Amino acid sequence: MPAYRVEAYIGRAVKSVLDQRFRDFELIIVDDGSPDRTGALADEFAAGDPRVRVIHQANAGAPLARNRAMAQASGKYFFFMDADDWAEPDMLGDLFALAEENGLDAAVAGFYIDTYYDETHFHRQLLNVPAQVFPSREAFRRAAWRLFDKNQLYPPWNKLFRADYIRENHIEFPDTFWDDLPFNLAVFRDIERVGVTDRAYYHFIRARAESEGARYREGMYEKREEEHRWMLELYAHWGASDPDSEEMLQRRYAERVVGCVENVAGPRCPLSRREKREKIREMLENPALSRALAVARPRSAAMKLLMLSLKTRSVSLVLLEGEFISFVKRRWGGIFAKLRANR
Repeated sequence: MPAYRVEAYIGRAVKSVLDQRFRDFELIIVDDGSPDRTGALADEFAAGDPRVRVIHQANAGAPLARNRAMAQASGKYFFFMDADDWAEPDMLGDLFALAEENGLDAAVAGFYIDTYYDETHFHRQLLNVPAQVFPSREAFRRAAWRLFDKNQLYPPWNKLFRADYIRENHIEFPDTFWDDLPFNLAVFRDIERVGVTDRAYYHFIRARAESEGARYREGMYEKREEEHRWMLELYAHWGASDPDSEEMLQRRYAERVVGCVENVAGPRCPLSRREKREKIREMLENPALSRALAVARPRSAAMKLLMLSLKTRSVSLVLLEGEFISFVKRRWGGIFAKLRANR
């Protein structure tokens, strides 16, 4: 559990782990140079429970904190948790049983996204898939598009990983922005046995919709481009070119371009109006987007409309679309969260 400036949340996160009905585990908290009381609170938990161990280090980021914890962990499985989320009490026990009974390299569970509007009101989205065990590499690869489609394979915190599999393949979290995806793609690249439960246990706490909408993410488009290349390379490595997988890959990319448009069009973006138009023009003229729009089958009426505007290649129209999305996101965060959940 990497922890940085989470003194208001770490108590709930750690308590949810210590309250697991499955008791045979160690919890390694890495205080990543927190300037607040995060490290002291972690030490208090360690003093009160022998299963808790705390590592204090200079600030190096969550990826390196996770890697350091993996290097010192002694368990048969790894589970990665964020210090501002929480888990239901059956999570570790059920995932452990699923992994042990089926000899899995990874056990995957559903999860909840709790998007807060204010201190007490939030929208809860359930993401899960039907329970299934994939007994071979080929069986998993054929079905992986469904798991990607339901966001089951992107985060690290809804999975139990066999530690020896991670070590034998020298898999670590890369020191990069949004490190979860490359880690998981490395895990699933040549994995043999994967099991999925339809139950959900983990609660991912998303920043309040309004405050999230006010942020500008520099380099977001370039990162999404990089992620798309990673996904295409994974499927090329698998030799998977079936229509369902291809549609998922292209729709995923087109949806993320819509998010990049909103990011550039929003009021917190420091670019001038002219620079915003040039950035959007760059997105629209990318051949990868043309390919995506030709193949993608949007799942909601809202996303169909948004992608239709991308097909026009009109910079003015797409910029206006991005400004509208940004306004809805900031003004009616709850409505936006529900629309995003149903995209």
